Amino acid sequence: MSPHPVIEWTEAGEIRHARWRSEAALPPPKKVIVADDTISADSAYKLVCEGTALLWRGDFHNAKQLVQALARRVDRKPPKKGANATEAFHFHRQAQGQRARILGMVLIPFEAGATIPLRRAPEVRQACCEVWGEAEEACVTSLRELLGLIGAHEWRRKGVEIQALGKTIHPYYGVFSPIRGEYIELIAKAPLADQALAFDIGTGTGVLAALLAYRGIPRIVATDQDPRALACARENIANLGFSPRVEVVEADLFPAGRAPLIVCNPPWLPARPSSPVEAAIYDPDSKMLKGFLAGLTDHLSPGGEAWLILSDLAELLGLRTREEFETWVDQAGLRILGRLNARPNHPKASDPKDPLHAARSREITSLWRLAAK
Repeated sequence: MSPHPVIEWTEAGEIRHARWRSEAALPPPKKVIVADDTISADSAYKLVCEGTALLWRGDFHNAKQLVQALARRVDRKPPKKGANATEAFHFHRQAQGQRARILGMVLIPFEAGATIPLRRAPEVRQACCEVWGEAEEACVTSLRELLGLIGAHEWRRKGVEIQALGKTIHPYYGVFSPIRGEYIELIAKAPLADQALAFDIGTGTGVLAALLAYRGIPRIVATDQDPRALACARENIANLGFSPRVEVVEADLFPAGRAPLIVCNPPWLPARPSSPVEAAIYDPDSKMLKGFLAGLTDHLSPGGEAWLILSDLAELLGLRTREEFETWVDQAGLRILGRLNARPNHPKASDPKDPLHAARSREITSLWRLAAK
């Protein structure tokens, strides 16, 4: 048995074990029963709400239908409304967490080699290998997480068209996909002097580093500290033909040295992420944002400029104030040269049913131009 977390259940009168896999680092369920096509959605819903996970032994597609049925039952409960935007946000996050917990209680077994021993199970070896590496032992994971792996594999295979580049970026699992185009357009349109070097802090897929190269900057150093992001960025940069000009390095924020242009698109909301991909959205206590601002004067060349991409959604939700942000800028020895603004055009911004619609409908994404005092 591997040193990894282990899940235990009883089947055919025997106690069985397998490796537990969760990319969200969730612990294995404490109570597990075997279930198949004979279980009703109502019975399943009662069990999972009570904390009992269902290890599926029936038809794979029926397991997917069961998760959909559980989702409908979860969604019947009207969302709890807060007295203000901040409470609405926290209630929304609580509801998301509860929904994820319930839907994650349908479990799928794997044999060694990432093979699913269920009727009509799809071939998922490549999707699993991209995230897990070679699966050399039997394991169990939630169907919800497995569907996330499959979806990420399709994103990676098909890619995301970036209009400003006229090219496609291929995101990895756990690396934020550049599907919100307004911040990319801001980088594409911002006035660009004749800089010889730029730093891209927290590069993710490498999309902003690629855009800076596309705009003519001869050398870019892109940083990240997540292994998947580093591999993803390097592959995208290579595929786009920018490897001679873009160096992707592992670093906590800044690389060594100074640059006349430093770009960063940090997580926008000061809250705790609940999954790997959410780390690109949620930044507890604005740690990355504060660290970026605090380190700029040590890494900007004399007369240099920083471009900070930041949404005001945190301000609209009452999670951070504009005064706090401007205080951090001032305390870091920086001044604001100006900013460029864009309105988001993603579906949630115009969906009145979204629990955070009141804030999302007013959201503005800004490119803040910063320089040393």
